[in-house]
Amino acid sequence: MTKKTLEQELQEIETKRNELLKQLEAKESKGMEYVIVRTYSAGVFAGFLSRRDGKEVVMKQARRLWYWDGAASLSELAVRGVGKPQNCKFPIAMPAVNLTEAIEIIPTTKKAQESIEAVPEWKKNV
Repeated sequence: MTKKTLEQELQEIETKRNELLKQLEAKESKGMEYVIVRTYSAGVFAGFLSRRDGKEVVMKQARRLWYWDGAASLSELAVRGVGKPQNCKFPIAMPAVNLTEAIEIIPTTKKAQESIEAVPEWKKNV
């Protein structure tokens, strides 16, 4: 029997934590529609539509779509997903975000949702 290093044990704990968080997120978003929201000045977000009141939108598990590649428009992105996920820049998903100037809400296909969610988290190198 081999001994695990502390680093290996921490990695296993982090992996388990991430699995549990994904399960919790799935429960919280059950029944919510996955959409892409374009705002007036805050950019574009993909996530679960929790609430809408006029131009104000609350999204759960929302990722800012800072840069995407492999789709010519948000419409194509919402239907087909990303064509080149390795080139996309989608930062960390926010548990909740309140967007006050939503100007477009686009429902996505399951294929597009899975494609967007599969894009690795983009982080700024510091």
